[in-house]
Amino acid sequence: MARKENADTAANPGRLKQIALTYKMTRRADSKVGLVLAGVGIVTFGVFLAIGFLINHPIYLGILGFILAFLAMAIVFGRRAERAAFGQMEGQPGAAAAVLENVGRGWTTTPAVAMNRSQDVVHRAVGKAGIVLVGEGNPNRVKSLLAAEKKKMARIVVDVPVHDIIVGDGEGQVPLKKVRTTMLKLPRVLAGPQVTATNDRLRAMGDLMSNMPLPKGPMPKGMRMPRGGKMR
Repeated sequence: MARKENADTAANPGRLKQIALTYKMTRRADSKVGLVLAGVGIVTFGVFLAIGFLINHPIYLGILGFILAFLAMAIVFGRRAERAAFGQMEGQPGAAAAVLENVGRGWTTTPAVAMNRSQDVVHRAVGKAGIVLVGEGNPNRVKSLLAAEKKKMARIVVDVPVHDIIVGDGEGQVPLKKVRTTMLKLPRVLAGPQVTATNDRLRAMGDLMSNMPLPKGPMPKGMRMPRGGKMR
């Protein structure tokens, strides 16, 4: 019991520090977050307290109002912090990979399974919905990368559905903040063992690619990249 209490005591300062850092980060992108949170808390508490006086139970309704005010502030803060985080990540290389890492349990993410000289990149996630390829960069070049990656995987995983997402705000694209929601809405068609088997096959494919003999020294002059400009 003593060890558990010590662990909880040590963890609390860490949580508080994390909340404080998150608040500072959010405030840099959303200067009104403090006023919004204060307003939500005061209004929620005030409404319940007023109801308490009306029904002659100010103490009980005041306590309930305080708890619900804290909960409402936490919900609003979480949403605004998430919005601020996405706002800072948008346009940054690898932003989609960071989102994929936080999709949730049951998904295995492999960042940068394909990339070209222009730093357009394709990430891969595997879950019960199948394989999801997420591309970020120039839409036209990303489409070529996605097509090449699908063709390569078709030799390894035949009966697994493959979905593709291009991150962006254009037509047919998915905004960064909606990538997670889009993936979670995909129908689940694979069982747990099938997901594991798919991951194993794809990892083996990756190992084969990484173990291919490469020439030592600098790239010879005039040597071109493979068709499609793809590299590992």
